[in-house]
Amino acid sequence: MLNVVLAGLLTGLALIVAIGAQNAFVLRQGIRGEQVLPIVVTCLVSDVVAITAGVAGLGIVLERWPGVLPVAQVLGAVYLIGFGLHAAMRAWRPKGLDSGTGTSMTWQRAVLTTLALTWLNPHFYLDAVLMLGTVANSFGADRWWFLLGTLVASTGWFFGLGYGARLLRGLFARPSAWRVLDSAIAVVMGSLGVGLLLH
Repeated sequence: MLNVVLAGLLTGLALIVAIGAQNAFVLRQGIRGEQVLPIVVTCLVSDVVAITAGVAGLGIVLERWPGVLPVAQVLGAVYLIGFGLHAAMRAWRPKGLDSGTGTSMTWQRAVLTTLALTWLNPHFYLDAVLMLGTVANSFGADRWWFLLGTLVASTGWFFGLGYGARLLRGLFARPSAWRVLDSAIAVVMGSLGVGLLLH
């Protein structure tokens, strides 16, 4: 049982801990201390829903109806490119953290942005539903223990990233640090978006 949980934990971390649109957004908002809890909870709930669906067999459904992924691919690409352009504009005129930080984004907008960055990304379906679902089902009746391990990984990662990012606030009091971060986010988002369109 514990070895299956550990396998889920390590597999989950291997797929979750990557420089992607969702993680870049969590990091940025964590540094700003802006709507971190709604964002982290949205990421976690999304993982719970997608991975559980994969373990329960939705991956088989997606394999039978592959037309779902191209639609998500185009929508996700457009969204990611737009998000990247917005980050590039922020990098052009960077600002340091100030006393007003944490009030400019509503929790509703934070949740909607997180949902878009998550569910419009076809790699999310491939990783969370197909990949983890396939690996989990290879454990047979113990697949639910594997699911537990992946959810522990997801919980630890998103809460650690969202709330651990505040340790970087001193660095990001300087506009130049935001220029570097937002430039990196622009490159990541734009590259992912273009990559989705070219696939």
